[in-house]
Amino acid sequence: MLFAKKKDIVGVDIGSNSVKLVQLRESKGSYQLMSLGILPLPPEAIVDNTLMDSSSIVETIRTLLANLDIKAKEATCSISGNAVIIRKISLPVMPVEELEDQIHWEAEQYIPFDINDVNVDFQILSPDEQDPSKMNVLLVASKKDIINDYIAVFAEAGLKLIVVDVDAFAVQTAFEVNYNVDPNDVVALINIGANIMNLNVVRDGISLFTRDVQMGGNLYTEEIQKQFGLDSKSAEMKKLTAAANDDSRLQEILQRVNDTIALEMRRSLDFYNTTAGEGKISRALLSGGGARTPQLAEAVQQRLQIPTEVLNPLLNVAVSEKEFDKEYLDEVAPSLAVAVGLATRRLGDK
Repeated sequence: MLFAKKKDIVGVDIGSNSVKLVQLRESKGSYQLMSLGILPLPPEAIVDNTLMDSSSIVETIRTLLANLDIKAKEATCSISGNAVIIRKISLPVMPVEELEDQIHWEAEQYIPFDINDVNVDFQILSPDEQDPSKMNVLLVASKKDIINDYIAVFAEAGLKLIVVDVDAFAVQTAFEVNYNVDPNDVVALINIGANIMNLNVVRDGISLFTRDVQMGGNLYTEEIQKQFGLDSKSAEMKKLTAAANDDSRLQEILQRVNDTIALEMRRSLDFYNTTAGEGKISRALLSGGGARTPQLAEAVQQRLQIPTEVLNPLLNVAVSEKEFDKEYLDEVAPSLAVAVGLATRRLGDK
């Protein structure tokens, strides 16, 4: 089976507002876009990373698979927020095999749950610069019942879930696939979903700092709803069409929320800058549906005082112009970062 053909898989990003599905095909280290679909979810189908309305999520995934005529039977997904615990820990240098045997015992000291109730994974990052006898290890844990809920949803939709990633790390994968970066550059990857913002500071493929903040694109919708006296659906539509709307009151609301979100980013990244010895952040890339908000990148750049741009997760991916509308792709690309990162994953990846 050494030269067995790689199985097709789909990356499925289940957000609190929508499900994004991406299928890529790898050939000689580069990727081609095969399928792409986005469908909305009913309100509160997911609350605080808990699948509250599993049947709607199953139906949405099934509809995407049918509409896109996808034959793949394996999928990857990701989690974030309070569904996952991420810790960078320092351990004595040891072979990977030995760490695999010991990781549950080590993890027990950092996880506020019964170790038997969680799934634990790890990645060795680098030697400890302060103490050569130690190494830095990234520890990731999630409660088994959360993972089991996702496995059940995918099984019901006709897919086998083979990898469960973390949103912040999926964005990092999408970034690394698409951008050539100086290994000394420290980059902040900020993914703005509907209800949650994932921050991940990376250098040379290594995650130096992660944080999830309970704040996202719904903040704009709520503020528009309040100020204009609209229902949530109308407010969401007003937000999505804001770029083509020169209503000064609307633009003022967007600016105000942009500044609130940018300020929260600065607070989190200031914490990294004051506690980390790995170098100051040199630039920021924004992704997620919230990254499409007019003037947000400019507001973040002003607050962080570093170059800021919107990440394009399809920048280095081959796309057939016959099969995909370029204008549509340009519009939705920022919201596909997690799904694109997931679509590159394979069973057994670290």
